[in-house]
Amino acid sequence: MQSSDEHTKNTSANVDEGGRYTYADASLISDFWRAMVLLSRVPVLDIDDFRSVMIARSVWTWPLVGLLLAGLALLPAMLVHYLTDNALIFAIFAVAGMVLLTGSMHEDGMADCADGFGGGVGRARKLEIMRDSHIGTYGVVALILCVGLRLVVLNGAASIGQAAIAFLIMAIMSRAAMPFVMRILQPARDNGLGKGAGRPGWVPILAGIAIAAGLCVVLGGVFVTLAVMLGAAIAIALVSLVARWQIGGQTGDVLGATQLCAELFIGIAFIAMMNVL
Repeated sequence: MQSSDEHTKNTSANVDEGGRYTYADASLISDFWRAMVLLSRVPVLDIDDFRSVMIARSVWTWPLVGLLLAGLALLPAMLVHYLTDNALIFAIFAVAGMVLLTGSMHEDGMADCADGFGGGVGRARKLEIMRDSHIGTYGVVALILCVGLRLVVLNGAASIGQAAIAFLIMAIMSRAAMPFVMRILQPARDNGLGKGAGRPGWVPILAGIAIAAGLCVVLGGVFVTLAVMLGAAIAIALVSLVARWQIGGQTGDVLGATQLCAELFIGIAFIAMMNVL
């Protein structure tokens, strides 16, 4: 797929003499919009180059996408809190807003992983179940627990301002976690999003972590940042170990589950640190 951003000479990846992809002429701004198309339902014009090399390069912008999506989701949530002064209603609107903006892609990944890992026998059968559009008992239970825990975390904040900061940090840092799984695990399939997203290099991965950490320091301070990074690391380790054990690698569903698990562990770490400080 080819990008047609007018502010650059050519946003597509070129091919060098050895037949390898390069992207010397691709704009850094196009990385952000490419990530926005990949990770959300927000309409973006003139971005249509989604080769694996371009997706892998864009991972440094994923925390920025999380920041924008969370900011948009917070607008109606803050409004309804102003009208009702109810923290739980705020949490419901914030989570619902994020689900609408992302098209439930992470929730879908979590449900598919739960069904495949819990209901399948053997790697091939697990992958087959994960591709089935129907949802099973394991998927339903996983979604109920994940959505419920997100609401509890946000509702457990000491104030609405703290809840809003937690929501932003959860969105930012959890999207910096996914590229790690893309890097350390091989794709479990020869096709699909896990394969098509490519295997990012350490430079864009670490750049994304640096951006996420910087944003978190601004929002919550150094100690909160260290705590949520630990939470994200635990989620990455758990999802990676389970995915490798169950299917031998990662898929698009595993990446979605990574984001959601990281968000939950980050939220718990945030609330725990707020109680300590």
